[in-house]
Amino acid sequence: MNEKSKVYFTTLRTTGSNNILQKLKKLVLAAGLGEIDFENKFAAIKIHLGEPGNLAYLRPNFSKVIVDIVKDQGGKPFLTDCNTLYVGRRKDALEHMDAAYENGYNPFVTGCHVIIADGLKGTDDLEVPVEGGEYITEAKIGRAIMDADVLISMTHFKGHENTGFGGTLKNIGMGAGSRRGKMEMHSSGKPFVKAKKCRSCNACAKICAFNAISFSPEDGKSSINHDICVGCGRCMGICPFDAISAPFDESNDILNKKIAEYTKATINGRPQFHVSFVIDVSPNCDCHVENDMPIIQDVGIFASLDPVALDMACADACNKAPIIKGSYLESQIEHQHVHDPENKDRFTIAHPDTNWEVCIDHGVKIGLGNKDYEIVEV
Repeated sequence: MNEKSKVYFTTLRTTGSNNILQKLKKLVLAAGLGEIDFENKFAAIKIHLGEPGNLAYLRPNFSKVIVDIVKDQGGKPFLTDCNTLYVGRRKDALEHMDAAYENGYNPFVTGCHVIIADGLKGTDDLEVPVEGGEYITEAKIGRAIMDADVLISMTHFKGHENTGFGGTLKNIGMGAGSRRGKMEMHSSGKPFVKAKKCRSCNACAKICAFNAISFSPEDGKSSINHDICVGCGRCMGICPFDAISAPFDESNDILNKKIAEYTKATINGRPQFHVSFVIDVSPNCDCHVENDMPIIQDVGIFASLDPVALDMACADACNKAPIIKGSYLESQIEHQHVHDPENKDRFTIAHPDTNWEVCIDHGVKIGLGNKDYEIVEV
């Protein structure tokens, strides 16, 4: 029988001499952050910087606690995320940096810089082999994340409309993927052109290594020959008019498995540490331009060296937490006529077409971590 992984936990109760930032520091040091060799090492702190308009993202003050610990041990920390696949205010590095600063992620607050890992247009990535992968041969990971010596993840634990919840594996796997990596996870097909948005600028054709893009002699609009296209997604990153899109046609179960495999590629073979905040558990991803009210009562902060055990512990804690009246979760319970909701999975009720356990189980299968854990309260 495998030995249980340790997941460290602290409540949100505070005193005048022990505030939440001090508790966070004690938690991560107890969980092993201080035992990592940071001397002259680049430490990528993977975090969701928040889509402007959404206020459920983690406060930048939390990241400064981690940054200070890394710097005290001679490390070179930076906060990082990759550009988004969908059209929003984080689809290229300039807008992404503006969004980060708007949400308080700047050196004056956090004590370190923000680096968008896959570059200006989301095309700066590395192809990383997936050890034990069943769906992904080579994950497309943001270069700056792969260039780092140490990976630390800071995750806001919340619901998600495609994966059930967004936890540590989602933060790393989907978050560290470049724009074409995100397309690979979300899609079983290949990108297509939205003709109404195409301006015939020829940028997509210039970057295509397989001559898969042509232009109509009638209206000059581009189109992609899927018999030639290899699905690399670079045309999406280069298009200045967001005229090229992914089909978003992958099943939720396979999406979850691909996320686990991308996580494996990202963290494999280097020191790692993970902390997850089960607070403001909104029903949907922080990529939304809004955040609905929390669906459960705040729980606390969890940390572990094992990302699978950490997600499992957070999910179990959420399923024991009181459901908030008036929330989306309560409305779903009423809509679905759920009997005995207190003993049912919160995230499956919120998003019935999802099964988050697929990601956990696949992570165990490919050697990403351990599903069995023990809680150590700090």
